[in-house]
Amino acid sequence: MAVGLVGVVLPVLPGLVLVWGAGLWWVIADGGGVGRWIVLALMTALFVIGALTKYILPARATAGRGVPWPSLAIGLACAIVGFFVIPVIGLLIGGVLGVYVAEFVRLGDHRTAAATTWAAIVAFGVGVLVELFAGVAMAAVWAVGELVF
Repeated sequence: MAVGLVGVVLPVLPGLVLVWGAGLWWVIADGGGVGRWIVLALMTALFVIGALTKYILPARATAGRGVPWPSLAIGLACAIVGFFVIPVIGLLIGGVLGVYVAEFVRLGDHRTAAATTWAAIVAFGVGVLVELFAGVAMAAVWAVGELVF
């Protein structure tokens, strides 16, 4: 679970999936039991809510600030390329540069492109915080389940 929480912050690992998988392993390896399956069901609900909210909140926030999805898609593509060019930090650098360049080409103004790029960065940060909160909540549910069951 700790590795999964690190994966939330460093998007190299599938964070929530690892936290959930550790919970599933905990249930299966220890022979299950009704209480443990209830804990896994709660973890699953938190996983789904966290995963969906991670994408819905930032998408709404960027749309509300005028950042269209093609700019975000270009940022995503540049983030992936950046990850392979400069491992780990290239993901962030490529994503930010991709959104900025797309917005600059679309708007033709540095100040406005910088403002919409900043809105995308903030929205991404909100998504990471939501995912981190969901992962910590999943680990907390597991910890309570470990103590009780």
